[in-house]
Amino acid sequence: MSSLGVVVPAFRPDVERLGTYLQDIADTLDPVVIRVELDDPDEATTAAVSDIGVSPVVVNTVDTRRGKGAAITDGFEALGTDRLAFADADGSTGAAELATVVAALEDADVAVGSRRHPESAVAGHQTLARRLLGDGFAWLARRLLAVGLYDYQCGAKALSAEAWSAVRDHIHEPGFAWDIELLAVAAAMELRIREVPIRWEDKPGSTVAPVRTTLSMLRALFVARHRAKRLQNSGVHRLLGVGEDPPALIDREER
Repeated sequence: MSSLGVVVPAFRPDVERLGTYLQDIADTLDPVVIRVELDDPDEATTAAVSDIGVSPVVVNTVDTRRGKGAAITDGFEALGTDRLAFADADGSTGAAELATVVAALEDADVAVGSRRHPESAVAGHQTLARRLLGDGFAWLARRLLAVGLYDYQCGAKALSAEAWSAVRDHIHEPGFAWDIELLAVAAAMELRIREVPIRWEDKPGSTVAPVRTTLSMLRALFVARHRAKRLQNSGVHRLLGVGEDPPALIDREER
């Protein structure tokens, strides 16, 4: 029987909402471990999250802001389960929807929750600006990457331990671009990627600055495409690979 570990990256979380969400995940998915990766909290937040008291939650507190991708990577590296999943701490992807994403690993190596799939349902829509920026980014990503999805950045993904073992040495992006690089690398390695429509609910209190983050993501998209092409032995992209990539996240000295 396969085992599941779930990572929940958290930065300035709503502790009450997080506690409810962790309990829902525990009740619905019955994971071996739920690992909360808590970045740069104050003393009150550290104490409150540590006191949530949901089994089997483990809280790993780091006194710096690593970034979403680095937090997920550290969490995945600490898991010893057959399947790995992550979900954003705001609970926008409900536990039942996360379970649907995980179940898709029956016939996929990587399962991607999707808010923009035609069969998805979205409640509490984002602002118009955030929707337009997100839709435009997804449109461009479909044309640049080897995997055509409706949604690349939904905060709910799952993969097999074998898939993580294959991609982990090639993941460099510590922030929100982590999802893009994960999918670009997985596609370059010809892993089976399945997009899963979900019911998604926008939650207030996002720490994402839409315009600044989108500009950063655009740069990261082209970098991820370049790295993926190099993995596919593209002669042009090998020639363009002047200089060294930063260390893979798993090799960072500060881990």
